[in-house]
Amino acid sequence: MFIFAGAAAEFALNKAVDWLYFTGRLPADPLKRLFSTVAYARQIVFANHDAAMRAIDQINTIHKGVEDQRGRHIPDWAYRDVLYMLIDYSIRSFELLERKLSAEEKEEVFDVFYRMGSRMMIKDLPNSFEQWQLKRATALEENLVKGNFTIDLYKQYRKHLGWIRYRVLKQAQILLLPTKVNQLLGLGKNPMAAIMLNLYKLSRLIGLKPMLKNAILPPAYKAQIMALDSYKE
Repeated sequence: MFIFAGAAAEFALNKAVDWLYFTGRLPADPLKRLFSTVAYARQIVFANHDAAMRAIDQINTIHKGVEDQRGRHIPDWAYRDVLYMLIDYSIRSFELLERKLSAEEKEEVFDVFYRMGSRMMIKDLPNSFEQWQLKRATALEENLVKGNFTIDLYKQYRKHLGWIRYRVLKQAQILLLPTKVNQLLGLGKNPMAAIMLNLYKLSRLIGLKPMLKNAILPPAYKAQIMALDSYKE
């Protein structure tokens, strides 16, 4: 769910978000589109090698179809940005909920997505976690902008989530997002975000996590989110 929160923020700001608007699927059902992105990432991370390769090839086929419809190629930097984003929020989410990762563990996370990017034939990928950190910082500065798509997409988030869940999403983003992303969205800081995180952690300790999830998850997407959790259980 935290990876979803990060993806929701960066998709709204990325300069290539017009590609996601081209088919109309993102503004029509942003939750479904974002959950599918996170689901593919989790499937690739946790599935066996052959299943992961099939998932990556399916992603390539989908993207190729969109490119054919539009008569243009999705920019290489846009592919890299999504890959960088998944690396970043995978690490940030785990550290927010569990513990700090060691340098070796971060390198392992990077390696998983590096192999994913290589299979997708994404050009100019960094060769190490340290190189990724530098390229990630550059991408955050150069490839994000708050524009009309950003405003519209957040309106769609609120419409599809409802006011309460929308507020929960924004509090999660306050805790998770890099400073640059937070600044562009104007989220700032809110002590309620830390309180909500502590309540979530407490619910896990006392066995109330399923009840809390049932309360905050959109009913239409509850099964999809539970399926994401099943990969790691």
